[in-house]
Amino acid sequence: MTARLALLASLLLLLQLVPPSSAVVLELHGNVYPIGHFFVTMNIGDPAKPYFLDIDTGSTLTWLQCDYPCINCNKVPHGLYKPELKYAVKCTEQRCADLYADLRKPMKCGPKNQCHYGIQYVGGSSIGVLIVDSFSLPASNGTNPTSIAFGCGYNQGKNNHNVPTPVNGILGLGRGKVTLLSQLKSQGVITKHVLGHCISSKGKGFLFFGDAKVPTSGVTWSPMNREHKHYSPRQGTLQFNSNSKPISAAPMEVIFDSGATYTYFALQPYHATLSVVKSTLSKECKFLTEVKEKDRALTVCWKGKDKIRTIDEVKKCFRSLSLKFADGDKKATLEIPPEHYLIISQEGHVCLGILDGSKEHPSLAGTNLIGGITMLDQMVIYDSERSLLGWVNYQCDRIPRSASAITSRL
Repeated sequence: MTARLALLASLLLLLQLVPPSSAVVLELHGNVYPIGHFFVTMNIGDPAKPYFLDIDTGSTLTWLQCDYPCINCNKVPHGLYKPELKYAVKCTEQRCADLYADLRKPMKCGPKNQCHYGIQYVGGSSIGVLIVDSFSLPASNGTNPTSIAFGCGYNQGKNNHNVPTPVNGILGLGRGKVTLLSQLKSQGVITKHVLGHCISSKGKGFLFFGDAKVPTSGVTWSPMNREHKHYSPRQGTLQFNSNSKPISAAPMEVIFDSGATYTYFALQPYHATLSVVKSTLSKECKFLTEVKEKDRALTVCWKGKDKIRTIDEVKKCFRSLSLKFADGDKKATLEIPPEHYLIISQEGHVCLGILDGSKEHPSLAGTNLIGGITMLDQMVIYDSERSLLGWVNYQCDRIPRSASAITSRL
């Protein structure tokens, strides 16, 4: 009895020494198709106003379209953010230097010595100025108004002028110094540089910052490439239908990018995937015939005798893919079942959600992006503290209970 009491006393003392886990949890909305975005509602300003921000682990800077005044802006859900010019970051501030370091560009001062920037994306660009304002975050210890540096995007290019979009901007969750996560950790809102997202195929999900929501078991972990500017689990080999022989001619460098709706393969693995998919269909499912889809993003589609309503109707015609990663004796496999690479279009066709990156944009030539479609119904964890990427099947339409600090640390 005395020994048990002594052990209990030791555990209680240890708990006092362990810093509490912290977490910020945000509900996700959107879908792969037809919306093409997964976004959170972020309350910004004082008084706080809601804005929809697309979660993007491939971008470092958080920004929203704003009236600076606006030169070219989309029609956005909650109107343009109106900044107070006194909150503009100066070119001489460290935050401006950090932004340009993240962008890997030489720093250039804008008018009035303000920190202006330009960012190029696969689907467009944004020009803006760095601003500081209050973000009201639902942290585990209550709503926490926090001063965050972010972009006020006043020019999205002529092609986007007055074009409707379902989001106000981007929530930059990539690797860098000005990312939201880095700022939250430096201000003590979270204690660990960890984030995760869980995107449900039902159109819901959640995003979390901090390590309190990370499962204590069942996660497949793969070491990250520390030298890469994006979240990359090093090189992997692509396999079809669990065959031992890979269909990729060489190991593929892969990036996990939640900002990409679809998955993009480089030229060789894309054509290898398309070839084995078509070969299987020609042998086993001749009732599916190739058709041109009205949606230009969906370049390879098939139609049946009747309208296809769910993937389950045609799932037997397709096989799983897998990406196998190895780092010394550490091995990890990302399974990609048909429901993680197929889309049912509004026309009632089944379409390939893996696209040829080299055709989409020159910057994607040779790049392999794991996009939102391949992350469905999985909790994906980006642990920069341990330099690990993790994934586990999860019921993403349910926000998990708070994890115990005892369970996760003892």
